[in-house]
Amino acid sequence: MSSISRDEVARVAALARIDLDEAEISRLAGELDVIVDAIAQVSSVATPDVPATSHPLPMTNVFRADVPEPSLPVAAALAGAPDADEGRFRVPQILGEE
Repeated sequence: MSSISRDEVARVAALARIDLDEAEISRLAGELDVIVDAIAQVSSVATPDVPATSHPLPMTNVFRADVPEPSLPVAAALAGAPDADEGRFRVPQILGEE
């Protein structure tokens, strides 16, 4: 059983800039423990002779080719933006120095 500590939850919350109180940190530590244990159970059942799959049914080439096509002109794309600079969306800085 893996144990997610309250300090680890608080650290991840701080990195994600999520303000959690002490009760939320304790609750999330317990919930994350349950999730990690469930993943460990699934991992222990998976056998090396079973190939990994991304779809439950066999499918090949179901996606279209990635072909560039004309899109909106820059002025039209930025028309509804609250702020733009040199043809780009201008947004507030979200990451600071750490």
